[in-house]
Amino acid sequence: MSLTAKDFFTKDQKVAIEAAISSAEATTSGEVKVHIEARCQGEVLARATQVFEQLAMHKTKVRNGVLFYLAYEDRRFAILGDTGINAAVPDNFWDTIKVDMQVRFRSGHFTEGLVEGIQKAATSLATHFPTEKGDVNELDDEINFG
Repeated sequence: MSLTAKDFFTKDQKVAIEAAISSAEATTSGEVKVHIEARCQGEVLARATQVFEQLAMHKTKVRNGVLFYLAYEDRRFAILGDTGINAAVPDNFWDTIKVDMQVRFRSGHFTEGLVEGIQKAATSLATHFPTEKGDVNELDDEINFG
C-alpha cells in the first residue's frame, strides 16, 4: 500500500520544509510554494503549470512566485518560476537547482533536497526581489498536497 501525499513526509520533515519556505520569504518579496502528490498526470511541466495556476501563484503582485512540484511515486519533479523571476534569472537557473536537488532525491533525501532547492531559489529571489516596507505574505507557507 502506498502512502498518501500527506503522509509522505513526517511531521518534523513538514516543519523543516515549511520553515525553509518561511525563512526564504523573510528575505524576499517572492512567494514559494511546495506541492506534493503521489502521481503526475501527464507531462511534469504541464502538471506543475496546472498546479501553479490552481494555487493562484500567477496572481502575485510582481509575478515572482516559485513552485516546487514533486510527484514522489513517479519520481518526477519540476521547479516553475513566474514571469517576473524568470525575466531576472539566467535561462538555466532552475535547471541548476534541479540538478542539485536530484542528487538528494536519488539518495532518498527528499526533505533535504527541497530545503536546499528552496534556499538556493531564495538567494536569487532576495537579490532580484528584496523585501520592501509593507511587504505581505501573498501565499501561505504550508505545503500543498494533491
